[in-house]
Amino acid sequence: MKTGIAGASGYLGAELLRLLAGHPDLEVAVAQGDTSAGTPVAELYPSLAPEYRDLVYCDLDPDGLDGLDVVFVALPSGRSQGVVAELADRVGLVVDLGADFRLRDASLYPRWYGFEHTAPELLARFVYGLPELFRAELEDARLVAAPGCYVTAATIALEPLVREGLIDRAGIIVDAASGTSGAGRSPSAAFHHPAVNESFSAYKLLEHRHTPEMEQAIGAQVLFTPHVAPMTRGILATCYGRAGEGGGASRALEVLAEAYREEPFVQVSREPSSTRETYGSNTVRVTARYDERTGHVVALAALDNLVKGGAGQAIQAANIALGLRETTGLPKLGLVP
Repeated sequence: MKTGIAGASGYLGAELLRLLAGHPDLEVAVAQGDTSAGTPVAELYPSLAPEYRDLVYCDLDPDGLDGLDVVFVALPSGRSQGVVAELADRVGLVVDLGADFRLRDASLYPRWYGFEHTAPELLARFVYGLPELFRAELEDARLVAAPGCYVTAATIALEPLVREGLIDRAGIIVDAASGTSGAGRSPSAAFHHPAVNESFSAYKLLEHRHTPEMEQAIGAQVLFTPHVAPMTRGILATCYGRAGEGGGASRALEVLAEAYREEPFVQVSREPSSTRETYGSNTVRVTARYDERTGHVVALAALDNLVKGGAGQAIQAANIALGLRETTGLPKLGLVP
């Protein structure tokens, strides 16, 4: 199937190119790179040269994607809505990796993202691309909004516990740390190596824009504090919730194991995971504990923010929508050491 990527020169775009190189059913025909237009993919990312010797980035232009079977849109928040609006009925499947179509309520965008939504009529047509929760809705979907990396980690860790009443729906705390690749390829003083190396810091206190998406996916009130860690890839989410009044919180790990027993990319373990164990893979590792002393459940999830938290999950959702085997082209095993 002929495949295009809008925003293929960023880190998510490069990860899409890397993973799609091993996909037997999806062939990258167009890679649009905006400021990288005219640059060979192999020059910007030498690691991709063996598979993309002749592919050259072209200008960002929806007309250049017309008629393709699949288009992945990997543009910054606020930019994808215009491209997607033009593509919605011109290609077989659109998977948007940005935030522009994740929220059901268009009025939330000015508050959390700082822009007015220009295509609110499309929101209801999008399926949220978290396969573990929305697999049935993804089948035959034509517009998919792939979740954010922080939201994926927190939702995988918490949603089954909230749904089963083991955690109260109010006052959940999510502390999550991300690698610097989550900030994208464009240089930034805050994520420059000297600023991040040998440091660990929190940012966007009380106002991180993924908060409403997290609450929507989990179905609960969330206080979210993101952190940046001195690593390239990875998300580690540590989540706390007061035990539900219905009891059963001591079964937290058992509930997670049952919820994800048949999931190809979720591994439930008694021992907490490190981000290194998920490096380069589409796998999430989760665990949970109930602390009887304080009456709280703690749930943890680790994943690679560029794979399961980004490009890999987008491909996983596309596989389902296209009727392909869900695991096609996606690595389950992390790179260790």
